[in-house]
Amino acid sequence: MKPTHEGVPPAATAGGAAAVTGPAAPRRGARERLTPPSWLALLFLLPALLLLGFLVVYPIVYSVIRSFFDASGGSFVGFDNYTGVFQGHDDLVAVRNTVVWVVVAPTLVTIVGLFFAVLTERIRWATAFKLVVFMPMAISFLASGVIFRLVYQQDPDQGVANAALVAIHDTFKSGTTYPGAGPRTGGDQLVHEQGGAVLGSAPVSAGQTALLPLVKVKPEYLPKDAKPAAQPPAAKAGQVTGTVWFDFTKGGGGEQNKPNAGEAGLPGIKVEALRGGKVVAKATTGKDGTFTLKKVPSGAVTLRLPKGNFTASYGGAEWLGTTLITPAIIGSYLWVWSGFAMVLIAAGLAAIPRDALEAARVDGATEWQVFRRVTIPLLAPVLVVVLVTLVINVLKVFDLVFIIGGGDPNANVLALEMWTKSFGGGNDPGSGSAIAVLLFLLVLPAMLFNIRRLRQERK
Repeated sequence: MKPTHEGVPPAATAGGAAAVTGPAAPRRGARERLTPPSWLALLFLLPALLLLGFLVVYPIVYSVIRSFFDASGGSFVGFDNYTGVFQGHDDLVAVRNTVVWVVVAPTLVTIVGLFFAVLTERIRWATAFKLVVFMPMAISFLASGVIFRLVYQQDPDQGVANAALVAIHDTFKSGTTYPGAGPRTGGDQLVHEQGGAVLGSAPVSAGQTALLPLVKVKPEYLPKDAKPAAQPPAAKAGQVTGTVWFDFTKGGGGEQNKPNAGEAGLPGIKVEALRGGKVVAKATTGKDGTFTLKKVPSGAVTLRLPKGNFTASYGGAEWLGTTLITPAIIGSYLWVWSGFAMVLIAAGLAAIPRDALEAARVDGATEWQVFRRVTIPLLAPVLVVVLVTLVINVLKVFDLVFIIGGGDPNANVLALEMWTKSFGGGNDPGSGSAIAVLLFLLVLPAMLFNIRRLRQERK
């Protein structure tokens, strides 16, 4: 039997390891782990706490107190500033627009981001596509507002949106118009105006010709393919022919109410024959201004150039008008934030177990059923986080509305109304503080919801 070392229990394993019971003795040279005292931790946190209190806590407390006083700050008005948010036309428009923003913008951005995220999994150049979609996030909101202020210009030659609309419109429905054109005023003329339309002064019958001279045709509306005005062709039985032309000779001269050399025909004008207030025949003028009405019934008819010939051609939508200004700004917000939603949702898609998707396909589910019954439920936590984050952001939206709206009260939101009343000329810090407190109270539940979800995910 081998001798044992002094102090070592006799019960030892064959490998020389002793079975030790009770707490192990600390190793020689091991350092005791020290915990800093609470006052030392607070000492290191003190600069950050002071800065946080000065930049965050103090403004919040001061805004709450200031919201209970009038514009001058000298009189206590209680909750009058809070009730005033829901009184007056401009304030109610701001509240309405904020509700529209909260309901529409986050939902729309989340849906578009989901579509882009799914699309990037099925295309070859996914990285390049993600880069293009996410790129607007690298542009400041001020610059984005300036960009879309130009995009929404009314003139199709300047605004991209209206240029696209006009191109699509003209593809399916083209026509030539002459805004401002009409007959001469005064005297016994061949034509006269009635309710925006131009009528021949004398009735005509089948087999006759008619002259319909117009003046006040602006050069920019005269088509480039317009030819010199020609005399009306000879009318056959059951027909009425005529000419519509610009009765103006450059440099003067010529005889009024007759096509003269150098005077241009007006192509594309619609001509109607009326009898008893009903249209019995139609025609459109050619490049030289001549027209032929066919199958004209016997008897006298009145020639009419409809009002549509003299109204402005389609110039697109009034994006920054009363009706469309808020949807237009939401469209710019969609352009900026779609990349953010796409990246977060794409990360959620990458984390979905592929086995679940493949199992659904093996069971005979279509791609739409897999997306609706498997992908969406598994992706729901990410979609909720994106939606809540966008709601918080939308409640504070200011830059795009300020730049694109250009001060239009129809585009106003609560965040912009707060700035206007406090710093933008409203001179009412009390009302501005009340709006700020309301926005804080509206954002607070969404922030607490996000914090709660983050804690649950960590657990």
